[in-house]
Amino acid sequence: MYTIKTLNKIANVGLDLFDRDKFNVVDDSDNPEAILVRSASMHDMDIPESLLAIARAGAGTNNIPIDKCSENGVVVFNTPGANANAVKELVIAALLLSSRKIVDGIEWAKTLEGKGDEVVKLVEKGKSQFVGPEIMGKKLGVVGLGAIGVMVANTAKSLGMEVHGYDPYLSVKSAWGLSRSVKYAASIDEIFASCDYISIHAPLTKETNAMICKETIATMKDGARILNFSRAGLVSDVDIVDALESGKLSCYVTDFPEAELIGKKGVIAIPHLGASTPESEENCAVMAVQQVKDYIENGNIKNSVNLPDAHMDISGDAKICIIHKNVVARVSSITSTISDMNINIENMLNKSKKDYAYTMLDVTGDICDSIEEKLMAIEDVIFARVIKK
Repeated sequence: MYTIKTLNKIANVGLDLFDRDKFNVVDDSDNPEAILVRSASMHDMDIPESLLAIARAGAGTNNIPIDKCSENGVVVFNTPGANANAVKELVIAALLLSSRKIVDGIEWAKTLEGKGDEVVKLVEKGKSQFVGPEIMGKKLGVVGLGAIGVMVANTAKSLGMEVHGYDPYLSVKSAWGLSRSVKYAASIDEIFASCDYISIHAPLTKETNAMICKETIATMKDGARILNFSRAGLVSDVDIVDALESGKLSCYVTDFPEAELIGKKGVIAIPHLGASTPESEENCAVMAVQQVKDYIENGNIKNSVNLPDAHMDISGDAKICIIHKNVVARVSSITSTISDMNINIENMLNKSKKDYAYTMLDVTGDICDSIEEKLMAIEDVIFARVIKK
């Protein structure tokens, strides 16, 4: 029986995929084999020796200590694309909100309460202060063309915008999904210099931290509008507020409001609603559970942020799964150890991702209880597990 611990509420449509004869789903356990999490921070948590996997029901994994997990042989999954449509719809709404001063107009209309028969005349007199441009024909720059960025770019194009996209790590899958009408920018500077609207869909890394700042804002068109539905740290809030006050920027819409932004003119602060739809929560739960089940039961990895994708069927007596450092000759040490135990390797798969590698061996022979211990004794081997057919 495997124990699955939930740190947040996970949609039942996902949890119901666990066979309760094999899996025990709880919200409190000191020794779970897997953890399902949404927004709860895990940075101060101890990693139990029993833990095999963590699945984040969402795309971002900033709340998970990735390096610590890798060092302990714990596979970390996320669910890219599962909430993409929900975020895309909110971004499109934000495009319109940023242009037409809809939020300001709604708030102003509330002040007319109690004006009685004067309301109609006051509306006609006051509406001119909320004039804003249409998005059709305007240039939108999409920074980051992953699952969400591609959907935003395609939808904006269908609404009549001239869309420019930039992503130095554009995947083949994303390229296939991107409309041929989207213009690919050679550099992010090109996006900043030419676009009326800029929508950010990049991960938060050391390189992208505060990518929107005083220096980059200075290169943008006067009156540009910025949308941030990725991570707060991608933008310098102080520099954004200064640019709004000076008139350099017209509007900043973010799904990650922080203290510096609250109540500031030109800021539309949305309380992190990007993935807050029942459809998104269910899609993320289903994907997270499917990935955890396949790893625990079969050793297969898909959508891991710290280990490579790897899939291999079992045709022999067992599958041996090994997480190890990505160093020279380590695979040969592993295969030699197995051969010395008179176990035959029928099939093998070795994949790597940066500093770590994952090796799966389909084997036949007498699979003794000590094999995991012997494999773990090999230098740079972090974790070894035998899955019997």
